[in-house]
Amino acid sequence: MSKIFKGRVVLGGNFKGEAVVTHKGLNILASFQKSALKKSKRVICADQNNEELYGRDLTDKIICLPTTIGSTTGGMVLEAVARLGIAPAAMLFSGHIDSLAAAGVILSDVWVNKRIITIDQLGDEFLNTVKTGDVIEIKEDGTIIIE
Repeated sequence: MSKIFKGRVVLGGNFKGEAVVTHKGLNILASFQKSALKKSKRVICADQNNEELYGRDLTDKIICLPTTIGSTTGGMVLEAVARLGIAPAAMLFSGHIDSLAAAGVILSDVWVNKRIITIDQLGDEFLNTVKTGDVIEIKEDGTIIIE
């Protein structure tokens, strides 16, 4: 049975894909920079401090998270992986989007013309319900369906 959530649209779009979930803050720099610097074909999470995501492929995935953490260069790292064509497809936040992630998704959208669909304020129940590997459908209006 599907579970439906509704959040606030930061950058909208329609997409259906696989979820990767972390209950900790996502360190964008630690997670993405290694793949960006190598100009890899995929982003493999390199943040050893995030055991839920470490070693997982994040390219074209729907990242479900509470917030991002780390260096203020995080936004530029997101823009860099978008430029390389290896960015996540979407970022779904249980709470409010933070300024680091907002900068990255907006830079990717405006400078690279690569939309990373972004929805926030989905609530704690969303993050407690979704599991890595779940198929999620994202609607333009901020509706999230976990199948």
